[in-house]
Amino acid sequence: MGSFKFLGLTFNIANVISITVTFIIMALILIIFSRNLKERPKGLQNALEWLIDFTNGIVKDQLSGDEGSRLGLYAFTLFVFIFISNQLGLFIEISAHGVDYVHSPTASPIITFTMAMITLAFAHYLGVKQKGYKKYLSDNYLKPFIAMLPINIIDEFTNLLTLALRLYGNIYAGEVLVELLAKMAFSHGWITIAVSLPLEMIWQGFSVFIGAIQAYVFVTLSVVYVSQKMLPEE
Repeated sequence: MGSFKFLGLTFNIANVISITVTFIIMALILIIFSRNLKERPKGLQNALEWLIDFTNGIVKDQLSGDEGSRLGLYAFTLFVFIFISNQLGLFIEISAHGVDYVHSPTASPIITFTMAMITLAFAHYLGVKQKGYKKYLSDNYLKPFIAMLPINIIDEFTNLLTLALRLYGNIYAGEVLVELLAKMAFSHGWITIAVSLPLEMIWQGFSVFIGAIQAYVFVTLSVVYVSQKMLPEE
């Protein structure tokens, strides 16, 4: 059984478990890195502050001042969650009776589409809050002329699709290749193990890099979409 129903909604067990595991790992890492904070950071605190500066830099490239400060925490949280989610399936994958119970949450299109929808909803909210309803609608959907309205609406859907599918496709493909290499390793005894093991290690290392890049790309595009809604039309 790979799903259950609650309040009329169907939930995927693997996604629920995987997200819960990701949140636990994320909380533990941030708690450990932020213990015993000092004015002169060193060790784990240095790494945490570098990561905060890194995500703040992504935001400041698109938005500065008060507008950018609203996005700092969101960008940081989003980056850490996606990075851990991307790596989870590489190191922990639990299956039983043909059902995956723990895998990378971002290897599921439901999760990536949900994150993309949250980002775009957040962008609309901040845009309306910044400009007011009339100016927001005018800047984003009725310019340079009213006839652009259908194209601008279609553009919203393409932003959602590209943001979600880019992350899903990269992480899902990585997990599939890891699984294929694992099956190949045990297909013909020691010969295939000797061949597959180095390939598995190389691919896992490359997948960690890809996972970090995809987290960066997702956060950067999220900030770009938010800035487009908040900044005045030129």
